Amino acid sequence: MKTTLIITSFVFFVQSIFGQILTPVKWSYAAKKTGKNTAVIFIKATIDKGWHIYSTRQEDGGPLKTTISFTQTPNYCIIGDLIEPKPLKKYEKSFEINVIFFEKSVIFQQKIKIFKQRFILKGKSNFMVCNDEKCLPPNDVEFSIPIK
Repeated sequence: MKTTLIITSFVFFVQSIFGQILTPVKWSYAAKKTGKNTAVIFIKATIDKGWHIYSTRQEDGGPLKTTISFTQTPNYCIIGDLIEPKPLKKYEKSFEINVIFFEKSVIFQQKIKIFKQRFILKGKSNFMVCNDEKCLPPNDVEFSIPIK
């Protein structure tokens, strides 16, 4: 009986800890064909109020910049650089540099050339999210986008 009570208490304790994990960024993905052999990949970060993520062009020496990588396969190739909208910019005392970042939401775009008409494009986003009081540890989010 005592063992059952201890195990039950432990399970509730673990659930309460995991129930409090902050996830202020939600990711969504889409692909749109722009021609017979071309498409644009859309990677959207929806960011909770009061939080922000950093630009893919954030300079070194400050917060971790957002990176988006794609798994290389013979099904496609990348065309050009990742496109992002104009970020916000401010001097951040904690890093002692100007930082460039996004609030609320941001849509990154990547053009690709398609060599196979149907496949799953896989990749990973790596980002750091901060508010005015703290930063959460960098996070990796893997994605899979159907290309049709």
